[in-house]
Amino acid sequence: MTLQFVHGGVDRDGTPLHFHVRDGRFVGINSDHAAPEEAESVDLTGFTVLPGLVDGHIHLDKSFVGDRWHPHQPVNSLRERLAVEKTAIAAAAPMADRAEALIRQCSGFGTVAMRCHVDIDGSTGLQHLQAVREAALRCADIMRIQLVAFPQAGVMSCPGTAAVLEQAIAAGVEVLGGIDPSTLDGDADGQLALLFGLAERYGVRLDIHLHEPGETGLAQLLRIAARTRAAGLQGRVAVSHAYALGEVPLARALQVGEALAAAGVAIMSNAPGDHPFPPLRALHDAGVRVFAGNDNIRDCWWPYGNGDLLQRAMLLGYRSGFYTDADLMLALDMVTTHAAAVIGLPQYGIADDLPATFVAVRADHGPAAVAGVPVERRVVVDGRWL
Repeated sequence: MTLQFVHGGVDRDGTPLHFHVRDGRFVGINSDHAAPEEAESVDLTGFTVLPGLVDGHIHLDKSFVGDRWHPHQPVNSLRERLAVEKTAIAAAAPMADRAEALIRQCSGFGTVAMRCHVDIDGSTGLQHLQAVREAALRCADIMRIQLVAFPQAGVMSCPGTAAVLEQAIAAGVEVLGGIDPSTLDGDADGQLALLFGLAERYGVRLDIHLHEPGETGLAQLLRIAARTRAAGLQGRVAVSHAYALGEVPLARALQVGEALAAAGVAIMSNAPGDHPFPPLRALHDAGVRVFAGNDNIRDCWWPYGNGDLLQRAMLLGYRSGFYTDADLMLALDMVTTHAAAVIGLPQYGIADDLPATFVAVRADHGPAAVAGVPVERRVVVDGRWL
């Protein structure tokens, strides 16, 4: 039996925190009992102890982390971007090695779990999925990875993709993706009927990329909310990006937000650099679960990113005009508790008997960690100091 006494730090609110770690689990959080003599003492004075960071949206198969630098190539359309990406990925280092490099880089910043969208379609089949799964197995001791079968090239408009989605489910994928049912796929009712039908039949979750603009995008969100309620999938459906919510007047966005909240549809944002994005605080206050992820990191879509979710939370707050401690805490929630809830992460948090998985950052409390993005961190997974 191993026993540690961790003390001197504070929790996300800045309240003094001490606890024991026994056999990889939290024991005696803020207990009055003195530390047993045999316990190893770990002093975290000056550190804030946060639950492990959770990336709600990442693309491990696309990233060139672990490979040479690939200069960004401008294009004129989404289809052109997809063609450029296929060519670049085919010439890059092995996908499993690149994915592993990014997983380990994210882990170093304190990420302990992620939802990874992996490209599938009628031509590539499950090749990307197999490569990312290989990387995930190599890193299983430091990262929990939930895989999404993501039909990047379309569902109805890309021959064979519907069958590959079912193959992905048979291979153990827990989440199905979708993308721009009208503007890319050209058949909103067809795509959503297929995805929701599979979700009902097989019990998988859904996470749909939605870049469609203005009222077109809002109409799509209302369709998704209605289908979620009809299928009884509340809490199991997310929409990623949902740019339209940031392109319309706030009152109109909140009308749609009411429908999303009632249906339990979550909204993911990564604070994209060149797009309006959802009004996160207003949606949260309306009852919508908002969460975050790094999305693309150093790939064909853009050259930015390093996998640091605290930096992502800072960007979300910066672009949203988050200045109060309460707002900064919401940004922190989006990369911790909210993301964990959306992906259904079991046994997550800082509480007695839960796995001792956390990140300690040199900061006064949670809001300061988001605003300052401290470099000095200590990452612990199941009681192991990485």
